[in-house]
Amino acid sequence: MKIKPNWDALGIGASIACAIHCALLPLFLSSLPFFGINIIHNISFEVGMIVLAFVIGSISLYHGFKKHHHSWRPMIVFFIGFVFLVSKQFFAHVETWLLIPAVIFIVSAHLLNFRYCRLHNHAHKDDCNH
Repeated sequence: MKIKPNWDALGIGASIACAIHCALLPLFLSSLPFFGINIIHNISFEVGMIVLAFVIGSISLYHGFKKHHHSWRPMIVFFIGFVFLVSKQFFAHVETWLLIPAVIFIVSAHLLNFRYCRLHNHAHKDDCNH
C-alpha cells in the first residue's frame, strides 16, 4: 500500500503555521528571551518558514495543475500571496498589513486547487504523463 501525502493539506497547514507564528507567537511566547530562546524576529526561522511554505505549496499546486485541472488560477493566486509574504520581510513597519493578504491568497490558492482537483478528477490533456 502506497501512502500519498495530501499536498494541499500540507500547504494549508504550512500557511496556517506561518500565520500563527507571525501573528500569535509574539503574544504567547514573549517571555522566551528570558530563557535564552529567541524565535521571534529570528531571520533564519522566518526564511525557513517561507521556504517551507513555498516548497510545499509549489509541489501541491504543480501536482494539481499537471495531473488534474490544468488551470493556472491557483498558481497565480499562490504567487500573489507569496509576493505579499516576501514583501513583509522587507517592510517591517507594515508587516501585519502584508501578512493578512498573504495568508488569504495562499490559503485561497490551496482551496482553489483542492476544489479544481475534485471537480475535474483527472481531466486528461495531451501533456498528461499517466
